[in-house]
Amino acid sequence: MSYLTCKNTRSVIHREDIAALQETGRLTTARWVPSPNYGPRPQGVLINLLVIHSISLPPRQFGGPYIEDFFSNRLNPDEHPYFATIADLQVSAHALIRRDGSLVQFVSLLDRAWHAGRSCFDGREECNDFSIGIELEGADDIPYTPEQYYALAEVATVITSAWPEITCDRITGHCDIAPGRKTDPGPAFDWTHFRACIQKVQASGKEEV
Repeated sequence: MSYLTCKNTRSVIHREDIAALQETGRLTTARWVPSPNYGPRPQGVLINLLVIHSISLPPRQFGGPYIEDFFSNRLNPDEHPYFATIADLQVSAHALIRRDGSLVQFVSLLDRAWHAGRSCFDGREECNDFSIGIELEGADDIPYTPEQYYALAEVATVITSAWPEITCDRITGHCDIAPGRKTDPGPAFDWTHFRACIQKVQASGKEEV
C-alpha cells in the first residue's frame, strides 16, 4: 500500500493541494527554477516510481548556485576544474532538497525529467519515463541532515498521495536502478530513518478543503 492514500481528492497534505498537484505537477512549497532539460512522458505511462539521488557541486561542497546552474545549463566551466567535465551535460531532476531542507523544483512532476539515465527497475528500463527524481544536496559518505530527511518525508508523502501507484516498495535509490554506474544516495543515506520520518509525517498535517 502507499504511504498515504487520499480518500478525498481535495485533500491538503503538508500545505499541498493534492488535486492541484495532479493537475499542474507544481509543488507550491518549492521555489521554482525551471530547467530546459525535460520532455513529455510517453503517452499512457503511469507515474509509479520515486528515485532518490544526491548531488553536490563542487563534489562534497555544499551551498552556492552551482546545482541550480547545472540543471539550468548555466554552469560556468571556468569556476571550478570539475565543472569543465560536466558543463556540457544536459540533465535535471524534478526537485532538489538543500541541506537546510528547503525545496527547489526544476521540472513539473507531470513531465519527464532527465535524472535517471540508463536505468532499470523491476525489469523495466528507461526509468525516466515513469519516475519522479528527487535530489538531496549531499554526498554518498557524508550524513544527510535532519532537515533533509523530514523534507524528503514530506515530499514523498505528498507525491505518493497524488500518485498512489508509487507504493512503499517503489521508492528507491539511483544506485538501485543503475547499479555499477551510480552510487547515490550512498551508504550515508539511512533508509530506516527515512521510513521512520515517513511514519511521523503521515501522522500529522492532513486537512480537507
